[in-house]
Amino acid sequence: MNNNDVFKKLRVALMLRDDQIEEILKLVDFRMSKAEIGNFFRSADHPKFVECGDQVLRNFLNGLVIYLRGTKESPKDPRAVIASNKAMANANAEKLFEKKPFEKRTYEKKPFENKTGEKKVFKTNKKPIIVEKVVFKNGKKK
Repeated sequence: MNNNDVFKKLRVALMLRDDQIEEILKLVDFRMSKAEIGNFFRSADHPKFVECGDQVLRNFLNGLVIYLRGTKESPKDPRAVIASNKAMANANAEKLFEKKPFEKRTYEKKPFENKTGEKKVFKTNKKPIIVEKVVFKNGKKK
């Protein structure tokens, strides 16, 4: 089991996103972009796969301690932090699968300004063309 596997398992177990991992690394003054972090989670045969070094994992674990427990001056409850991450993940999942009602489109065009400055609005009451009623002859003669 290498550092990439440990990093992946911690990410899944704590339900962390790339921006949260970036924030955790900033707590210990270790700066990495989301793209660099994403390369650690790729499969080993991917061309952009990067081996996670000891320094990255060490800084992540030190930052994770601060992220979950807080500092001596302002301690946190780790269970509350994990629960808030879980609630945020569930809310994001619900947003993705939320069904929106179908909205009927209007066929009103935007106002058009003449050179004189007066605005005209053109309204069309045309029904949309239904594709099913089109007959294709495909070049065959009877």
